[in-house]
Amino acid sequence: KMSVPDYMQCAEDHQTLLVVVQPIGIVPEESFFRIYKRISAVSQVNVRDSQRVLYIRYRHHYPPENNEWGDFQTHRKVVGLITITECSSAKEWSQTFEKFHLQKEMYGSTLYDSRLFVFGLQGEIAEQPRTDVAFYPSYDECETVEKRIEDFIESLFIVLESKRLDRATDKSGDKIPLLCVPFEKKDFVGLDTDSRHYKKRCQGRMRKHVGDLCLQAGMLQDSLVHYHMAVELLRSVNDFLWLGAALEGLCSASVIYHYPGGTGGKIGSRRAQGGSLSAEAGNRHRPGKEGISVLFCALTSNGINADTSAEIGRAKNCLSPEDIIEKYKEAISYYGKYKNAGVIELEACVKAVRVLAMQKRSMEASEFLQNAVYINLRQLSEEEKIQRYSILSELYERIGFHRKSAFFKRIAAMQCAAPSIPEPGWRACYKLLLETLPGYSLSLDPQDFSKGTHRGWAAVQMRLLHELVYASRRMGNPALCVRHLSFLLQTMLDFLSDQEKKDVTQSLESYTAKCPGTMEVITLPDGLKLPPVPFTKLPIVKSVKLLNLPTSLRPHKMKSLLGQNVSTKSPFIYSPIIAHSRGEERNKKIDFQWVQGDVCEVQLMVYNPMPFELRVENMGLLTTGVEFESLPAALSLPAESGLYPVTLVGVPQTTGQITVNGYHTSVFGVFSDCLLDNLPGVKTNGCTVEVIPALPRLQISTSLPRSAHTLQPSSGDEISTNVSVQLYNGETQQLIIKLENIGTEPLEKLEVTAKTVNTKEKLYGDFLTWNLEDTLCQFPLKPGKIATFIVNIKVKLDFSCQENLLQDLSDDGISVSGLPLSSPFRQVVKPRVETKPLNPQESSKVGDFSHVK
Repeated sequence: KMSVPDYMQCAEDHQTLLVVVQPIGIVPEESFFRIYKRISAVSQVNVRDSQRVLYIRYRHHYPPENNEWGDFQTHRKVVGLITITECSSAKEWSQTFEKFHLQKEMYGSTLYDSRLFVFGLQGEIAEQPRTDVAFYPSYDECETVEKRIEDFIESLFIVLESKRLDRATDKSGDKIPLLCVPFEKKDFVGLDTDSRHYKKRCQGRMRKHVGDLCLQAGMLQDSLVHYHMAVELLRSVNDFLWLGAALEGLCSASVIYHYPGGTGGKIGSRRAQGGSLSAEAGNRHRPGKEGISVLFCALTSNGINADTSAEIGRAKNCLSPEDIIEKYKEAISYYGKYKNAGVIELEACVKAVRVLAMQKRSMEASEFLQNAVYINLRQLSEEEKIQRYSILSELYERIGFHRKSAFFKRIAAMQCAAPSIPEPGWRACYKLLLETLPGYSLSLDPQDFSKGTHRGWAAVQMRLLHELVYASRRMGNPALCVRHLSFLLQTMLDFLSDQEKKDVTQSLESYTAKCPGTMEVITLPDGLKLPPVPFTKLPIVKSVKLLNLPTSLRPHKMKSLLGQNVSTKSPFIYSPIIAHSRGEERNKKIDFQWVQGDVCEVQLMVYNPMPFELRVENMGLLTTGVEFESLPAALSLPAESGLYPVTLVGVPQTTGQITVNGYHTSVFGVFSDCLLDNLPGVKTNGCTVEVIPALPRLQISTSLPRSAHTLQPSSGDEISTNVSVQLYNGETQQLIIKLENIGTEPLEKLEVTAKTVNTKEKLYGDFLTWNLEDTLCQFPLKPGKIATFIVNIKVKLDFSCQENLLQDLSDDGISVSGLPLSSPFRQVVKPRVETKPLNPQESSKVGDFSHVK
C-alpha cells in the first residue's frame, strides 16, 4: 500500500523521470541544499539528434514503498540516484563508497543509473577517472556540477529508450509478463496463465506501461496511441485498477498537449510543446530514424493493422479539454473500488483540480476537491495532516473559493498545535492563521473597517481574532495579544454581546498590565506590519467645537487701527463647482483668535457605548502648526450614556495657525491617537484658528459699590461693570479706579472717554472730570503693578421746567446710578521691535450712563 501522497502532483509529472538526491554521512544542511538547488535547476534536457525533451523531477526524500508502484505508473519509479558526501581522506573513502552502494540497493530494482558527488577529497583517488563518481575540492569549486547532471540525464535516457523499445517489441509467441501493483501479487497466485482473459490482461497492462515509457521519452503521440489501446484491452477484461491508470495516462498526455505551460502553477517553467504532435509525426517518417521500423513491427504484431498505425500522428487520439475531465472522473471512480489505491485516487483528484483551474471551471473543481477530502487514507501523522490541509487550502484558493481555502488553512493551523504534538508549533499556527485573514474578508488595518459597511461573517472573524490572541499568548508575545485584542474590541464592538464586551475588556486590562498598548507599528518576523489600533469608539465622539476665549480674555482690536479700513480688492471668479469635503471643513479658519499663553478650550460631545462605566484616564488634544501644551483630563462616563460634553484644554506656546487634528486617550491600558479624519460623521465648525501674540491684561476695581442691576446690556464685545452712587444736586464725589496689570505684558497707553445718555434735565458744567497726568506718570504699567485713576462726579441740574419730577422723587436727593466702567482689557500689538510695541494702546473708558433720576 502506497502510504505517502504527493499533494504537489500534476498531470505533466507523468512525463518526468524521478531522480532522488540524498546526502551520505554528515553533510551540512546548508551545503547540501546549495548543491541540491544547482542540481534541480537542470530540470529539462534536449535529447541529442532529436526534438525530444526529457523532464526530470527531483526529490530529496522519497519513501521506498512508493517506489514499488513504479510498474503501475513509471513516473513514480526512482530511476536516478544522486548522492552527496564529504570526504577528507583516503581512509574515509572506502566507507563512503560502501555507503553509496547501500544507498543504491534501497532503490536498486528500479534504478537506471546513479552518481556520487564527493566534496573535499583530493589526491590520487580523486584523480582516477570514473563515470559514477565526481570529485570536487570544495562546495565553491564545483563549476561542472550542471554539466555532470546533463551527462547523467543522457545516460538515463539511453536506458529508458532501450527499455521502451524492448517492451514495445515483444516477440510474438513470447509470453508477456503480468505487471502488478504490490497488493495484487497474492491475488494472481494459481491463475491460469494460458487463458485468453489472462493474456488480454497482460497485454493491456503492458500496453499501458509502454505508453508511460513513451511519454517519459518525449514521444507524446506514441503514448496516446498506446493508452488508447490499453483502455480497450483492459476494459474488455474489467481490469479496473489498471484501466483507471490507462485513462489517467491518456488524460495526462492530453493535458501536456493542450497546456504546454503546465498546470502546476509554474507558468513558463516548461517548454512549449503545442506542436509536438506534428513535429514528431514528421520525424517518424524520416528514413534511418532509430527504432521507428521496429516500433511499427511491434504494433502490427500485437494486432494493430496498418491503417491504425497511420493515424498515430493525428491529434484525434488526443482528448478534448472536456473529455479530459470526463476520463479523470471515470479513472477516479475505478480507483475508488480499491481501498489500497487511496493515494492514487487522491493524487488523481488533485491533478484534475489543477486542470479545471486552468479551464476556469471552479464548481467542477470543487467537486473533485470535496471527494479528495473524504478519501480514507491510513492514520496520518500531524505533519502529514498539516500538509494535506495546506494543499487543499491552496487548491481552493486557486479556483477562487477563498472562504473554503481559509477554512482548511485554519484547520491546518489548529493541527500545528494539536494536543498530541509534544512541542506544539505555535509560531507556525500563528503564521497560518494570518494567511486565513483575506479568505474571511478580514484585514488587520482598522481603517478598512471605518469606511462603508462591514464585510464578512462577524462571528467567524471574532473567533479567528480570539485564536490569534491565544496563539500570540502561547508564543510569549504580549504585545501581539494586546494589538489583536484591541483590534477585536475596536472593529467588532457592534457585534459583541454585553457579556463579551466585559470579557474582552477584562482580558485586555490583564494583558496591558504587563505590556501597555501603544501606537507603534508592530513588525512580524516575516515582514508583515501590524498598524496601531486607536480606540475611536471608546468613547464615540460625535462633534468637535473650538470655543472662543472667555469675554474677559478675548483680544480686541484698537479703534485707532480700525479707523482706516483699507479695502483689498481682488478679482471675483464665479465657479459652479463647489467642492465639499471633510478635509476642507476641518481646515476652515475660525473667525476668532486664541492668544499665546492663555488656556484654550475645545468641546467634544461624546457617549459611552459600553454596558459599564468607561474610565478614560488620559484624554488630551492633538494639534499641529503651533507648539501646544495639552492639559490632559480624566473622564468617567456612565454606562451607555447619551451625548456628554467634554472640554479639553491646552495652552498654545507660540503664535501662528493651529489646527486641532484629533485627541489622544488611554482606555483599558491602551494609548490611542484618534485623528478626526478617521472619525466618520463627526460634526465640526472648523478646526483651524489663529494664535496671536500674548497681550496685556488689565483688571479694574472701583471705590463705589456695585449696582444691583444692569442699566444697559453689554454689546458682547465689551467688559462692563455697573456702580451706583447717590448724590444731592450740587454735591461732588470722587470715584477712585484702580488699574492692575494682571498679565505678563506691560500696559503702555490709557485712554478715557465719557458720554452722558438719556438725560432729560439740563446739565450745567462737566458732570465728570479727571486728570490723567498723575495716572500716566505710572505708565508703562509693569506686570503686577497698580495705578490709581480718580474721577470727580459733580451734579448740577436745572429743574425749572420739570414740575412733575419733584413729585416723583422718593427722597431729597437725586440718584445718579448706572456708571458702567468698561474696558476691552486688551490691545492688538504688532510684532515688537526691540521689545517695544508699535502703536501700543490700552483704553479704559467711562461712559454709557443710563439715566439720571
